[in-house]
Amino acid sequence: MPPIRPRLLVMLLLASWHHPSMTAHADDGAYGAEIERFRQQREADLKSEDGWLSVVGLHWLSPGKLRLGSDPTADILLPASAPAEVGTIELRGEAANFEAASGATVMKSGAPFSAGEIRSDATGKPDVLSVGKIRLILLRRGTRYALRVKDPGSEARRNFKGLRWYPVDPSWRIPARFVPASGKTRLVFNTIVGEQEVAESPGHVVFRHDGKEYRLQAASEADGSLWIVFRDGTSGRTTAGGARQLTVSRTTTGELVLDFNRATNLPCAYIPFATCPLAPPQNRMSFPITAGEQTYETSGSRP
Repeated sequence: MPPIRPRLLVMLLLASWHHPSMTAHADDGAYGAEIERFRQQREADLKSEDGWLSVVGLHWLSPGKLRLGSDPTADILLPASAPAEVGTIELRGEAANFEAASGATVMKSGAPFSAGEIRSDATGKPDVLSVGKIRLILLRRGTRYALRVKDPGSEARRNFKGLRWYPVDPSWRIPARFVPASGKTRLVFNTIVGEQEVAESPGHVVFRHDGKEYRLQAASEADGSLWIVFRDGTSGRTTAGGARQLTVSRTTTGELVLDFNRATNLPCAYIPFATCPLAPPQNRMSFPITAGEQTYETSGSRP
């Protein structure tokens, strides 16, 4: 076998050598693509027929029978595509009773519904009434009840211009740890509608930034993940004023990753008919988190 020439040996060595920065750049590229897919899905969810952009009304219920329909004299005014008279809704203690108007076609769970009790979202599985493409959902917020109205033909959905984000920055993907609560713990949220909402809190997420430790109290999601509502130094400036949110997957070891590039706005950033929670005092940080979703601008366009 002939000897390997020096120049060829150098080329072979270079081909087999991987500088750490080369791997880091490759990883950053894959991570950037992952975040871009997340953002595209976020927009798709908002724009879907049942997404937040389809919400066109939030009507607080008062005692007595309230008339629903597109007739301007209705107590609860529905979009013009709804019949003039859809029916009535009446609170009875902690329940609500609906009765369809003569000639109105109202559906519940895919079947015609003429009259009966409807469940609110306090049960976790609210009844959804459909009148054509319009959907009606009973909400309970604190001691009050409201009717949410959705219409896939909403102006907000038609005029959606896209979301604005900070550039992807891997440095905002921060290692953290989960500290379980010592017992059954509640997390109380004030909301923009003046009511309080209470969620079960399994514990805190603890992380460090610039040498200082921070603790964020989390709520439980149905799939076992952690939901964090927070404010930071960008809130009300380049990001939504009330709060942003972040969902974090739990692990068996308690070691977590807070990926603020996935931080998103709450629904009230897009529509005036939401009942969003405000960040609890313990989840308010003074330093700016320049990552994730920025303020939504209805007249702007996606950069």
